[in-house]
Amino acid sequence: MINLKNTRNPVLPLEYHIPDSEGHVMPDGRLYIYGSFDDREDVYCSEKYYVVSTPDMVHWTIHEEAFNGNDVPWFNNPDAPKYPGIDWSRPTPFIRKMLDDQAKKGNDMKAAFEKEDEGEKAALLFAPDCIEKDGKYYLYFCMQDDSEGVAVSDRPEGPFSDPVQLPCGGIDPAVFIDDDGQAYYYWGQLFSHGVKLNPDMVSFDEDAVVDGLVTEEEHFFHEGSSVRKIGDTYYYIYADMERGKPTSLGYATGKSPLGPFTYQGIIIDNDGCDPASWNNHGSIECVNGQWYVFYHRCSRGSQQHRRLCIEPVTINEDGTINEVKMTSQGVGMPFAPGEKIMGYQACQLKGTVYIGVNNTCRENSERLMNISDGDEAVFRYVKSEEAWKEINVACVGKGNIRIFMDDRLAGSVTADGDRDKVSSISGKIQMPAGQYELALRFEKTEALEIIDIIIL
Repeated sequence: MINLKNTRNPVLPLEYHIPDSEGHVMPDGRLYIYGSFDDREDVYCSEKYYVVSTPDMVHWTIHEEAFNGNDVPWFNNPDAPKYPGIDWSRPTPFIRKMLDDQAKKGNDMKAAFEKEDEGEKAALLFAPDCIEKDGKYYLYFCMQDDSEGVAVSDRPEGPFSDPVQLPCGGIDPAVFIDDDGQAYYYWGQLFSHGVKLNPDMVSFDEDAVVDGLVTEEEHFFHEGSSVRKIGDTYYYIYADMERGKPTSLGYATGKSPLGPFTYQGIIIDNDGCDPASWNNHGSIECVNGQWYVFYHRCSRGSQQHRRLCIEPVTINEDGTINEVKMTSQGVGMPFAPGEKIMGYQACQLKGTVYIGVNNTCRENSERLMNISDGDEAVFRYVKSEEAWKEINVACVGKGNIRIFMDDRLAGSVTADGDRDKVSSISGKIQMPAGQYELALRFEKTEALEIIDIIIL
């Protein structure tokens, strides 16, 4: 178990990559976050789940391992029931494009997927969800063989045991209990499915499944179902393809937990968190009277190493949710004068720069790196009651750094250090008091890496 205090993004220690975040306030009043766990270089997720909790959005606990895919009895069992995930007979525009692109290269994508399904796999656990009913906690999970299941615990953080296979195939389960106590189960990729759960919470009537609750064509649905109810309106949140790739969390609303749902728009987009940013998956939840969106950002120039991030959101009187930007400050106040801002807290990147690990210079090893001329790193937000006067930057390598505050040039500094030794540089800036988006723009770089920043 690990305890920490933090209000900034990313929320967790850098070695804990917990994406696909489902946030639920449980009966004990704490917020619990359920997600997958990235610890591989080549694929999403791993065999492990860790649950994270907080009483106040400030003090966080990473609990002991909650569940392990190697404990699932049907996985890699040839005699276990098999349920298909993606329906290749009904390819969506996204799948048709992928099929066509691969066909032009001489590849049969469908055949490749089917062949991949034949071999023994690692017991990877993909995105989960969890709910409480009658004092029991039900963890719904999915695996890379398209199987889905549910495990049970007496505690919201687990450990979860006695997994039961559900009669469906696909990814990204979600669970919701309505005001009347009826539970609903959702899952799917490219088009979603929903069904009433039986009172035992571990089974449902296969003939009662409703298909196409939200779809790629009508709702820009890609994957990652999550359902909430606000007032008398049901919110279906998911990875949204409207902007060409599923980096957004979008939502649709309806007056029934099984639809129909009407597309409403995007809550947050993580495009630009990393040059390789590709997917998003998250949820919304009300904690102590404030609504938040839980999402992830990737790092290290890859689609993996995804990290838990959180932003406050507003539910308008008409039920809509305004799109919010990714921030560095997270659920806390803007960074104050003299407060250290770590390079890895950058929330928007342009160019080749990414948040990575320097294994040759181990002092504060995670930082902004792979910086090229013309790149930019953005930190939201900084705030001062007095005029801004100075910036200090801890870095390695060489380069010119121009400092912008709300796109207004505030000053510049020049780094002229070694690539394997951290040095500190400082310079004057000029900007009136106030709250700003801080941006660093880079020129004439040579092995430049940014460890941290302090502005005064």
